[in-house]
Amino acid sequence: MSLNTFGHLFRVTTWGESHGPALGATVDGCPPGIAVSEDDLQVWLDRRKPGQNRYTTQRREPDAVQILSGVFEGRSTGTPIQLTIQNADQRSKDYGDIADKFRPGHADITYWQKYGHRDYRGGGRSSARETAARVAAGGVARAALAALVPGLTITGYMVQMGPHRIDRARFDWDEIGRNPFWTPDAQAAEDWAATLDALRKDGNSVGAMIEVTARGVPAGLGAPVYGKLDTDLAAAMMSINAVKGVEIGEGMAAAALTGTDNADEIAMGPDGPVYASNHAGGILGGISTGQDVVVRFAVKPTSSILTPRRTITRTGGETEIVTKGRHDPCVGIRAVPVAEAMAACVILDHLLLDRGQTGGQRGRIG
Repeated sequence: MSLNTFGHLFRVTTWGESHGPALGATVDGCPPGIAVSEDDLQVWLDRRKPGQNRYTTQRREPDAVQILSGVFEGRSTGTPIQLTIQNADQRSKDYGDIADKFRPGHADITYWQKYGHRDYRGGGRSSARETAARVAAGGVARAALAALVPGLTITGYMVQMGPHRIDRARFDWDEIGRNPFWTPDAQAAEDWAATLDALRKDGNSVGAMIEVTARGVPAGLGAPVYGKLDTDLAAAMMSINAVKGVEIGEGMAAAALTGTDNADEIAMGPDGPVYASNHAGGILGGISTGQDVVVRFAVKPTSSILTPRRTITRTGGETEIVTKGRHDPCVGIRAVPVAEAMAACVILDHLLLDRGQTGGQRGRIG
């Protein structure tokens, strides 16, 4: 299988399967001298790991990351950083029934059609378990960004579960870390808890909308046409399991606006340009404006449900299937730290690309 690497200068290759002995990432292109340790990365992995509350899969994985290379005396050396996470709580027997059946909504059938051979245990390479490696790599990216752009922050949060949206009038950055849904709306978190409890008891699932805001991104990241910052952000988010749609800034809602409504007016402030609004999501012509970079994506409902679904076997016979195992009733919850990690990798990559192309030179205003 090819194409397991993303990034241009800051490059990440992930490897491993859901029920294999381990998974991990090889990070190449991290600048030398960046302070990074296993404890630094573990903070982010602990936010993604399963079994933390009743709203996520009860698979028990410590997700303890090991740094095997590329770091010496607490700092990156500029050589590839090898990150490894051991799998500890596999129940491969839960998947014996799907060895010859294709689960509706899963990649079982497409992997078989493409490769003619697949690891059916937990979905193998197609499992969201792979995203633990991305979060570890994102931790490296965050460490580099903290050194190169102090004050830059990347925060993900859930803005919708099923048909239920947050009330942006109640948006509270501090609330995000206080509830199991990573939502900035305390009332929404309370309402969603009841909704998800009912779905979980029924063996059902629900979709969600996740938003990521990067604050403190300098102006000038990204390049016209094929090297756009939003192009790579959209691709990064679309690569996350179960994501079916991505928006930048106003996104699809921009289709309902007039040009007068959508254009972000510009004025001159004491420290440079200031914008009256941010419909563009902090990116114009593929290049960051210095405003908040805002990306949003939709996650489909978890396809592993207890309701019998019609399907076929490898031999073409028609049958029914009930997906056993331990699964998230809403994969959007654990998609939040994954999205933050992907955003960190992309923004660092574009920061390094900009340094290589322009040396940080900027056009003067005022």
